[in-house]
Amino acid sequence: MDLYGLKTCDSCRKALKALPDANFIDVRKDGVPEDLLTRAADAFGPVIVNKSSATWRGLDAAERARNPLELVKENPTLMKRPLIVDGDKMTIGWKADAQEVWL
Repeated sequence: MDLYGLKTCDSCRKALKALPDANFIDVRKDGVPEDLLTRAADAFGPVIVNKSSATWRGLDAAERARNPLELVKENPTLMKRPLIVDGDKMTIGWKADAQEVWL
């Protein structure tokens, strides 16, 4: 199981605590493989963008209107976190729906 996120993200910390065997991948340092980002964008649509992030708030209206996948490719910290992947199973965020899948 791979958990893509940021070390400073509270949701990622909570997920890591609940899933101690997960392999943590820092999206700022290591990025997210393009094929995985494409799968996530297909599965979750525009939800892959974290619209409460500081990075999002720094974008102008024209940038915000761009394709969510392209935005996340260019700025991995814009991705909603954590993105948890284990084989064909994938969730984004750490709300009740994702916790139900992994716990």
